[in-house]
Amino acid sequence: MQGELLSYKTEDIMKPNTTKPIKDWATDDRPREKMLEKGREALSDAELIAILIGSGNSNESAVDLSRRILKDVDDNLIQLSQLTINELMAYTGIGEAKALSIAAALELGRRRRFAETAQQPCIKNSTDAFEYFYMRMSDLKHEQFWVMLLNPANKVIKLVKVGDGGVNGILADPKRIFKIALEFNATALMLCHNHPSGSVEPSKKDMELTHNLVNAGKLLEIKILDHIVIGIDKYFSFADSGMI
Repeated sequence: MQGELLSYKTEDIMKPNTTKPIKDWATDDRPREKMLEKGREALSDAELIAILIGSGNSNESAVDLSRRILKDVDDNLIQLSQLTINELMAYTGIGEAKALSIAAALELGRRRRFAETAQQPCIKNSTDAFEYFYMRMSDLKHEQFWVMLLNPANKVIKLVKVGDGGVNGILADPKRIFKIALEFNATALMLCHNHPSGSVEPSKKDMELTHNLVNAGKLLEIKILDHIVIGIDKYFSFADSGMI
């Protein structure tokens, strides 16, 4: 029995299977090789992140570590993008370079979506408006209020942030909103603010502000087309809900 134990290498006894070198994994377990053979669409989110970080820690492979990180954010890439560099570095095996790689990749994805959206010639519905606003507000941990200025053809003139608030509230000044609209000769507006909690249910104050802006717009002949409330990867439309 003693001879049998001595025939094993110490590292084989102490090292768990998850730390086996990637080159020794089955092809489907090696994200780089899997991507080359089957294409990027075949990889899970965890496998894509594993390619970014390259290695795990003494107890987890890069894929297992990536799965754990994703599990902590409910497998939601939006929530992952909201983690700070220090929060990412709290995971054993994620140093500054790996944390920056994850953050940079998520930022590139955000910018790509914005570039695709920017090519749209005009706003046709609430989904179009949501896509424009979402790029600027998806990762925020506090409330902001934005206004989209539109010309008579519903083409975007400009997006302007008109209010900044804390976690529990925001201040949007109607006088400032219409001052900006008149300055840029806008004939219609799309309103938008975010709820960091993730809920898209409009509050009583949201409804009162929208009502006041709609009435003020009628006097100035500037139509309020919609008010979008953004949560985590979803939205509420006042227009779609018949509230405008």
